[in-house]
Amino acid sequence: MHGMNVVDLSGTTADVVPAGATAETVTEVQHYTDDLFRFRMTRPASFRFRSGEFVMIGLMVGEKPIYRAYSIASPSWDEELEFFSIKVPNGPLTEHLARIKVGDKVLMKKKPTGTLVNDALIAGKRLYMFSTGTGFAPFASLIRDPETYDKFDEVIVTHSCRFKAELAYSIETVAAAKEDPLIGELASERLRLFTSTTREPSEHVGRITTLIESGELFEALGVPPLDPATDRGMICGSMAMLKDTKALLEARGLTEGANNRPAEFVIERAFVG
Repeated sequence: MHGMNVVDLSGTTADVVPAGATAETVTEVQHYTDDLFRFRMTRPASFRFRSGEFVMIGLMVGEKPIYRAYSIASPSWDEELEFFSIKVPNGPLTEHLARIKVGDKVLMKKKPTGTLVNDALIAGKRLYMFSTGTGFAPFASLIRDPETYDKFDEVIVTHSCRFKAELAYSIETVAAAKEDPLIGELASERLRLFTSTTREPSEHVGRITTLIESGELFEALGVPPLDPATDRGMICGSMAMLKDTKALLEARGLTEGANNRPAEFVIERAFVG
């Protein structure tokens, strides 16, 4: 592994777990493209989180742990934890994380947090989950949570990527949600996925902000334009996408909410990618 100095946590050094963290075992790894992969790992029995939250995960690189914030892609009822990651060339964590295999150990801090939770929104008719790239991860959790369907009659996930191959995880996860024994019936009736690409021809081409502005998004879905009386939003993606989508929602009368002050839309501010 050309001199990669990652401490093997599967051996004796598994005892050297930094304070405030646990060492969890990787149970599944799937690579979608050269840039995107997902993995699953064990979940500590005491670990509690709300669907949509993120947690710090990491690896020992040399003598010290390196952590990054990752949205948990599995729902809060899942026995394991799932994550969806980009591979950043020379990224302090991801260049190592991209090489993990089943049986390897990943560090996880014990406290989850985040704004993309059902509690931060007031109930409405229709929930939009706007995502780009790996920003789909928290929505992978939320679309598999029954509480989401208790609160909204219709759940629309948008996922925009450069190329069609990068949409595989969202397409696969939405399809699986509709077959799921717990929420399959609700998801089949209420969950919809809208995908677009920005660098390759597909059914819908363009940034999600462009498709909101032009009205193509609403036309394709057969729904009315955004209305603060009925519509709610969650946004997760690059910094530019967050800023532009927030401005579009505010222009249409929606107000940003928080855990202590629920409103019409929320943004994941810890997400980078």
